[in-house]
Amino acid sequence: MKIAVTYDNGNVFQHFGKTENFKVYEVEDDKVVSSEVIGSNGTGHGALAGLLAEQGINVLICGGIGGGAQAALTEAGIEMVAGAQGNTDDVVKAYLKGELVSTGANCDHHHHEEGHSCGSHEEGHSCGGSCGGCGGHKSDITGPNVGKTCRTHYKGTFNDGTQFDSSYDRGEPLEFICGAGQMIKGFDAAVANMEIGEIKEVHLMPEEAYGQANPDAIFTLEIAQLPGSENLEVGQQVYLSNQYGQPFPVKVTAKEETTITFDANHEMAGKELNFTIELVEVK
Repeated sequence: MKIAVTYDNGNVFQHFGKTENFKVYEVEDDKVVSSEVIGSNGTGHGALAGLLAEQGINVLICGGIGGGAQAALTEAGIEMVAGAQGNTDDVVKAYLKGELVSTGANCDHHHHEEGHSCGSHEEGHSCGGSCGGCGGHKSDITGPNVGKTCRTHYKGTFNDGTQFDSSYDRGEPLEFICGAGQMIKGFDAAVANMEIGEIKEVHLMPEEAYGQANPDAIFTLEIAQLPGSENLEVGQQVYLSNQYGQPFPVKVTAKEETTITFDANHEMAGKELNFTIELVEVK
């Protein structure tokens, strides 16, 4: 099986019709055996479905997508999972575990949060499980690497030494634009002044990482107002769309007969984090 993800600097690109690259994963027995980044060659919207079909793609994972492109993918026999956000490797892992649910996110699907503004829910917490793709901070970071594309290997641990993430384990450095808000602030700040080949140890307080947990980011909706939510289970992570059609990740924390409760706080919110960072390349 082949899975394609709209791709930009290690993260899910949010506009299917404008994506310049796809990361294609070859999967056997529910495990990724290889991956590569391919260009879209300037192809747009519905024509991208033909490009993916030519590549033998079975599943497309993306952020936002329009109705015409959805129809073209369906006609090409390609399964679509929309509304994804964050690190592409993490998103594919979630899909293979059955934890990634499509929102069908597009400009016509604003009904998910009807009468409920969730803009604050995703502020600073818009990521998929690693330090990649988790920014949103206003950049006051300075250093010779700011504005440049950096590739880093890293290992992340909690204060008790438990590892929560490692690019070394994935065998591929993380690529991002330093200071562009694609990373958590403390990670960005550390890389900004590093030299190629340097290894740095940093300890980040929550304010430099994923922020403190926000009680207002826990909200309850009527199941009848959210089609598909009747099939969700407590503990499951899915993506919802806010009133602007923008996807954001949430976790199901409670479910009653007629209501369902979500927590849009990042799972790392409120936690101190430690990173070992190695700067591999600056482009």
